[in-house]
Amino acid sequence: MSSPQSKPLAMPHALPAAMTPDELARATAQAMYDADTCSRALGIELLEVRAGYARLSMTVRPEFLNGHQICHGGLIFTLADSAFAFACNSYNINTVAAGCSIEFLRPVQPGDVLTAEAVEQILSGRNGIYDISVTNQAGEIVALFRGKSAQIRGNVIPVAE
Repeated sequence: MSSPQSKPLAMPHALPAAMTPDELARATAQAMYDADTCSRALGIELLEVRAGYARLSMTVRPEFLNGHQICHGGLIFTLADSAFAFACNSYNINTVAAGCSIEFLRPVQPGDVLTAEAVEQILSGRNGIYDISVTNQAGEIVALFRGKSAQIRGNVIPVAE
């Protein structure tokens, strides 16, 4: 997948007809990442995307610290929310958050490398539930996030007629 230092892949104007679900997930993720200035500005990297699944990482920079000199919870939330977005849009159907919650379990220090792993729990009709665990470089869970998704009109990448 692409990172902030790599050159974005050129995306087709429409998807080819024959793609596996995971190929579609990767193409959709790349198109979303290319348009996601927030995630790129925060240094969030796409590590892996499959149908209903995404894994992203982010290094905690000094400007991410709060008044206690630990990572601001909003940045941890943003990483988890981005993983949620890439997982629930992996079918190339525009999908948004309908609700979410997060539990912060341990403080995150400057320089920590966080990984958010989003796993689809259920997709029923237009709604889905996704669980996202955020871990540090030691593999310790620092936060747990649950998101509810709702599919809306349109596709991330136009579908060929």
